[in-house]
Amino acid sequence: MSDDIASEPLTIIGAGLAGSECARQLGRAGVAVRLLEMKPARYSPAHQLPGPAELVCSNSLKSDDPETAHGLLKEELRQLGSLIMEAADGSRVPAGSALAVDRQRFSRLVAAGLAASPGIDYRQGVEVAEPPAGRVVLCTGPLTSEPLAAWLQARCGDGRQLYFYDALAPIIAADSIDHQRVFAASRWSKGAEEGEGDYLNCPLDRQQYQHFLQALRRAPQVPVRDFEPEHFFEGCLPIEELARRGDDTLAFGPMRPVGLSHGGRRPHAVVQLRAENRERSAYNLVGFQTRLTQPGQRQVFRLIPGLERARFLRYGAMHRNLYVDAPRVLDEQLALRAEPRVHLAGQIVGVEGYLESTAMGLLLGLLLSARLHGRRWQPPPPGCALGALWSHVRRPPAAGRSFEPMNIHFGLLPEISARGRRRRRQARLERARRDFAAWRRELEVGA
Repeated sequence: MSDDIASEPLTIIGAGLAGSECARQLGRAGVAVRLLEMKPARYSPAHQLPGPAELVCSNSLKSDDPETAHGLLKEELRQLGSLIMEAADGSRVPAGSALAVDRQRFSRLVAAGLAASPGIDYRQGVEVAEPPAGRVVLCTGPLTSEPLAAWLQARCGDGRQLYFYDALAPIIAADSIDHQRVFAASRWSKGAEEGEGDYLNCPLDRQQYQHFLQALRRAPQVPVRDFEPEHFFEGCLPIEELARRGDDTLAFGPMRPVGLSHGGRRPHAVVQLRAENRERSAYNLVGFQTRLTQPGQRQVFRLIPGLERARFLRYGAMHRNLYVDAPRVLDEQLALRAEPRVHLAGQIVGVEGYLESTAMGLLLGLLLSARLHGRRWQPPPPGCALGALWSHVRRPPAAGRSFEPMNIHFGLLPEISARGRRRRRQARLERARRDFAAWRRELEVGA
């Protein structure tokens, strides 16, 4: 960076997960930040809440088990003082080993964290068609508004527009569930036998499952635009897309009954309901993201035992997620090669998931704060979760393959010599924690 950058205003566009986290890290480092958000003046097709860091899909941030890749990522973010993790821990709702949150409380806690952070000028209702003068960070996410997306595409070159389709699951009112037909349990827990647990479970026998499957396959769907080929993200496939892949796909996927027992027997299939808020007044249909029409959702999902009178607080829906070919169009500072004053962070750089997006905002915040203060920046090593994500967006894909968004998983971490799956996982975890600790010590020395 040039010596005069510190005197320029630093603008972050988009107060989602990555933008809020990036602003927090910069503010803590003494960097003045102007955080611009177009809500509530204008909403994307998937947003509803006026506050920052809105979770538009599931209210689950996935596993909090420290032995998993997602748990490892959370561990690293917590150690770096992540605002998003603070808000998630402060708005947690029961969800077994997963970290699920009350969406509205979560957004309010992020807003409070931004307000309490020095140097952050948070401005709502400001829509940006193109980046203003000075150093800018685009954290507009996969639902970037059309004018700004057009500006970005022009800077990325070759006319390609990279995207995939993502879908939302329905949310239903708790008082519309027939609690005589569902049971409370978490997988593999003692509560599964005692009627206690963090999830409500709707059991289906084989005949009910087959009836549901056939109705799902026949139900009307919202079409994608004729000129846009369907490109789904494999980690969040619509339930009807899964149903087309075989009769048993759902029973071995989102409707798997393993680890659950009802009346001393395991059901053929189960639909799990996860609380949306602390009051448990609303529940999400876990894994039931869909592009069925609203009448189709009412018709099909009310076939599920216990949901015959379900009242929908939010219907499932599909939206298109935009991302860039990061290894090709971004430099080592996640800045556009064609416009080096503009950096990108969040899902738009080619990661998928709430905390993966958060991680890219946090890392860019650390990078920019170091450079603005004249300190050397060293990215995290690829052996830890944060480093694996950073390496993913910096590493060109193998010959013959295209760059695609990625969740955190152990396959992103470098190979390690150990026999057996469990031993390899443990060895990766030990190396990740060792590498992260060494990198964090270097950060603190350079601070």
